[in-house]
Amino acid sequence: MRRDYTLYLFAALGSFLIAYIVVPIAVIFLKQAFDPEMLFKTLHDPNVRRAVGNSLLTATMTTLVAVILGVPLGYVLARREFRWKSLVQALVDVPIVIPHSVVGIMLLVTFSRSILDSYTGIIAAMLFVSAPFVVNASRDGFLAVDEKLEAVARTLGASPWRAFISVSLPMAFPSIASGVIMTWARAISEVGAILVVAYYPKTAQILILEYFNNYGLRASRPIAVIMMALSLGIFVLLRWLVGRKNA
Repeated sequence: MRRDYTLYLFAALGSFLIAYIVVPIAVIFLKQAFDPEMLFKTLHDPNVRRAVGNSLLTATMTTLVAVILGVPLGYVLARREFRWKSLVQALVDVPIVIPHSVVGIMLLVTFSRSILDSYTGIIAAMLFVSAPFVVNASRDGFLAVDEKLEAVARTLGASPWRAFISVSLPMAFPSIASGVIMTWARAISEVGAILVVAYYPKTAQILILEYFNNYGLRASRPIAVIMMALSLGIFVLLRWLVGRKNA
């Protein structure tokens, strides 16, 4: 039997993409390791600590809002057929294809001074670009749950809300949790829309650009390393927690 080299070819091609992701991450950490003085100076910079806190706070608040609004929408899209459903599903995905600077302009034109340079503006920008992840993940999770299980719960006397809480939500949780993680990750990585809507209060993403423009690569690199370490650490921790719950 002839050996099939297709899998090896695909693995080799895919390894280039993995390397393209891993190498820049490794390089920036290694280069910063040879400049500890700048890292310690950055860690003691109150502007940096405040900006990092703003990023973590607003990304977390954005995720909570996305869950409260997105999970119910995902359930409706999974369980009900209605007119214009395909249009609604398409609209959910629209933020993914809109350039983020355009998102900022749209939000600013729509809400004007009510979101300008405020935490509300940061969260509004993050929510617009990240909400599709939790909606789509929730929809896919609920689609994987057999509706007959909900019907059985209803025949046993459970209300629609109780059937949702006790049957559908727990079974769809792994998919929803993955969507929540991706929503948080997308929110904390947002720059373009925030730059237009809310330059102040500064998030770490904006501060990195400011330090790069004003002081150069050496000054902005430590903030980037700090944000990468925090973001990757939280991302891996959340993935691990979800994996343990699913095991």
